[in-house]
Amino acid sequence: MSEIFDFEDRWPELFDRLDARQRNAVRQSLALGWHEGFEPTREHVENLTDYVLGLIDCSEYQRRSRELVKRLMQNTNNKPTSL
Repeated sequence: MSEIFDFEDRWPELFDRLDARQRNAVRQSLALGWHEGFEPTREHVENLTDYVLGLIDCSEYQRRSRELVKRLMQNTNNKPTSL
């Protein structure tokens, strides 16, 4: 896990699309997971910003999230119990 919460610096093009309220909501969501040891990928952040911007709905956000988890689990040779 990275020791610095620097996701805006890593992928500024994703955050540039957000207004102050949306940016805060995304930062808070990411911080919640980060403090628990979750290290989001660019794809995680892009999916979240797309959802906050209304570019995708809740079901599409969930579908993308499930697919991302499946791919990540396959890359680590682990099998998710259920998605």
